Amino acid sequence: MLAPLASVLLFLAAITAAFWYLQVEEIDRGQEAVTRDVEYAQQRVRLRLLERQEQLMRLARDVSNKDVDPDEFVSRSESLEAQYPELLAITWINARRRIIASRSAPSVPLSRQRVAGDILKIGDTENSYSLARELQQPVYAQPAAHPDRLALLQLHIPLADGGKFAGVVLAEYSLDDLLRYGVPPEVLAKYAVSLLDDKGHVLAGNTVPAHNQGSSLLPWSAAPNQYEVPVSPVGNGLILRAQAYRTSMGVVGSGLFWLVCALSMLTAWMLIANWRHTRRRMQAQRALVSETNFRRAMENSMLTGMRALDLQGRITYVNAAFCQMTGWSERELVGCTAPFPYWPEADQESLDARLEDELQGRTIPGGFQVRIKRKNNALFDARMYTSPLIDARGQQTGWMTSMTDITEPNRIRDQLSASYERFTTVLEALDASVSVAPLGSTELLFANKLYRLWFGSHTVGHLQLVAQAGVISTNTDDAQDDVDAYMGLPTDALTHGHSGQSEVYVAELGKWLEVRSRYLTWVDGRLAQMVIATDITPRRQAEDFSALQAERAQSASRLITMGEMASSVAHELNQPLTAISNYCNGMVSRIKGKQISEDDLLAALDKTARQARRAGHIIQRIRSFVKRSEPNRTSSDVQAMVNEAVELAGIELRRRNVKLNPYVAARLPQIMVDPILIEQVLVNLLKNAAESIESSERPPTQRTVELRVVPRQQDEQPVIEFSVLDSGKGLAPEAMERLYEAFFSTKAEGMGIGLNLCRSIVESHQGRMHAENLYNGGEVTGCRFSFWIPLASPVNETTDSLATTKDSGVTA
Repeated sequence: MLAPLASVLLFLAAITAAFWYLQVEEIDRGQEAVTRDVEYAQQRVRLRLLERQEQLMRLARDVSNKDVDPDEFVSRSESLEAQYPELLAITWINARRRIIASRSAPSVPLSRQRVAGDILKIGDTENSYSLARELQQPVYAQPAAHPDRLALLQLHIPLADGGKFAGVVLAEYSLDDLLRYGVPPEVLAKYAVSLLDDKGHVLAGNTVPAHNQGSSLLPWSAAPNQYEVPVSPVGNGLILRAQAYRTSMGVVGSGLFWLVCALSMLTAWMLIANWRHTRRRMQAQRALVSETNFRRAMENSMLTGMRALDLQGRITYVNAAFCQMTGWSERELVGCTAPFPYWPEADQESLDARLEDELQGRTIPGGFQVRIKRKNNALFDARMYTSPLIDARGQQTGWMTSMTDITEPNRIRDQLSASYERFTTVLEALDASVSVAPLGSTELLFANKLYRLWFGSHTVGHLQLVAQAGVISTNTDDAQDDVDAYMGLPTDALTHGHSGQSEVYVAELGKWLEVRSRYLTWVDGRLAQMVIATDITPRRQAEDFSALQAERAQSASRLITMGEMASSVAHELNQPLTAISNYCNGMVSRIKGKQISEDDLLAALDKTARQARRAGHIIQRIRSFVKRSEPNRTSSDVQAMVNEAVELAGIELRRRNVKLNPYVAARLPQIMVDPILIEQVLVNLLKNAAESIESSERPPTQRTVELRVVPRQQDEQPVIEFSVLDSGKGLAPEAMERLYEAFFSTKAEGMGIGLNLCRSIVESHQGRMHAENLYNGGEVTGCRFSFWIPLASPVNETTDSLATTKDSGVTA
């Protein structure tokens, strides 16, 4: 078989060598023709450019001699453009780059035309313009190529006026038209002629596509003959290239060549055909054996039992899984007819009727559930699916049945049913309302017993709770389309987020409800919202009562404070009252003795009025401090609060001969507080500081209290810190531990609620209070009480103050 094949291959090699030689000769002759034609075309283009250059130089000479005005320049330019289509524009530019006259061909867009009077833009023509001015000779140039405009060739012809440079005549050629009218038509017909720049980019013309150039491995598919030559007088910046078209296959097109090749290939193919056929048969046999083994292994590896029946109901095939499920072997089952060995005795009648339906073609698409008996008489649940068995010719030869053991899924389903029943029982017994509704729908997916008792079986109550709680929901009846507000957003961020919580009052029920909501993915994949509402009416009533008691305690504390300061207040009022009495008695005496003038009388009355206002101001401040009012948190000025507290506490400090040094930082921002309560804290701390100094019996030079109000950072949060520093004897360690305990006091006559209320007031404003002793070495030199209030403290409910008060131990 190999000897004839070798002979044919040697013959083909000889034919190929001869063809190779002839083809190479033909390529060489073609290359010589291309070179000759390109040289001829280059001469034609060169002569055409030189002729145009000579005509333009005559025009430039007339312009230099001032024999041509702008109108005649335009007229002569128009004549040249009409005679020579490759000329696109001729422009007269003076030495200052101003355009004197210009004529453009009709094919030039208006945006590209130059207008007389304009200044030549510095761009592509700058270098060529400067070169023509320096050399005083015609200069060819190519503007940068741009995809939105034609490729151009520019000629700059300098103008001279008395030996000085007077500008240029700028002529612009269309390279496409230069190629069309400059290259002989016979050359254009035979070759793909193009003009290239010095970088090899095609400026005009056409080229042979790359897919027509073939591969250089074979002579008939080598690259087409081509030749390149620079175009003078332009120089190396413009290259003329021609590529030969492949119009025939040369000797390859010879019928004899193809006949010899075809006969040789046919002979080789016939010699190889038998060998390939033998190989294919062997491969097909091996593939058939492998496919048969694979299908058998696949059938034996399946967990689903397979059974085949003929049209008479006889078992013709069972797989390994079917035998494993039933415990019967393939030999025991194949060939059996009803009743089959794996049928339970109690179910034989129903199974026989179902088998009859299968043989009649009345099958159930979703399958059916049956009980199967194993060989050891154990029973298990199975689901069977039956379908027609069709052979390769498309004819039905029986029925194919698949069987799956569903004992475990049935057990899990029963457990889930029991779990669901227990879960439902728990939800129905909850003392909270639970409801679930999908977003974008008025359907109520779930509602427990208490929800149905309060709101019925509709989503009205669900939506009402959501709206009052301020939770975002899209369950609206007036939706314009079916797209909800969460379309396109990932549901994981919603379903895994923390639940929202708020307290609302439902007037229809007369109850306060604590509403919590969260998003969840329902069993059908929809995004739903679950709302849990708990009745907190008793708790709110208790909180309101406790808040009222705390308010009364604060009011009582202020009254106690003023009671303790009664003697100081009386002394403070006695001074203006004594002054008023003295002024009045003096005026009466002088009036009786007629020893007072009108001006002296007015001055005395003015002093009396000022003392009366001073007394009234003291009384008004005391009245505002002890007056009971509702908690009212407003944006308050820190300086004003400190001034009010210093005025009130200053009475007590002066009575005890204690000097007060207040310091408030400049430009403090306002804070959201109840100013009366903060003043109460400051007055209490200042009064305690004065009492501590008096009890320590400090000398007059050391009886000072310092009040400092400064901004600071607390846990990365801006706060305002209030500090009261005294020079007393400090606090004992055992007193420090019980400092804020209710009804604990270090003073014999103290009630023990002042500092407790002060801390409750501060904490109700989201602040904190701290106390510490001051030391000089090992000696206690005083005590420092401080508290801070956050700048961005929100307006809290009264319940915040109540909760803090309860934590502090103040109860009804």
